[in-house]
Amino acid sequence: MYERILVPTDGSKVAEAAVDHAIEIAQQNDAEVHALFVADTDAIAYGLGTEQVDRIRQGQFEGMTELREDAEEATGYVTDAAETAGLTAHERHAGGEPHRMIADYAEDNDIDLIVIGSHGRSGVRRALLGSVTERVLRSTHVPVLVVDYEGED
Repeated sequence: MYERILVPTDGSKVAEAAVDHAIEIAQQNDAEVHALFVADTDAIAYGLGTEQVDRIRQGQFEGMTELREDAEEATGYVTDAAETAGLTAHERHAGGEPHRMIADYAEDNDIDLIVIGSHGRSGVRRALLGSVTERVLRSTHVPVLVVDYEGED
């Protein structure tokens, strides 16, 4: 049923809970797992110059050590879990509007299922869903599994 599963991640505990679900589903379907980290350029653009924002949009985090490390750690967690389960994994780092980047990646890579955390690292939890998750639901026709996390984040 599922051949390619996308896990957008920011490295939060909620995203890690989504990874667990994605890996289980991928094992049941012998599916590829795609890990996507999106740096929200709207949120970080104010402190950066145009050239730096353009590089982030292209997924080039060189010279931005903390951002690059966050991206590598977040997608690396997904890749490690997938490979431990004997699955093929792909990593991608990008910059832009997260919901659009997730929807575009899903379309461009023939993703069959998106598994995403209910809210991200921002620490502000909305009544139902985080804003990125809510926007992903509205931006794609790919099935989306929203995973919540009960613990402290």
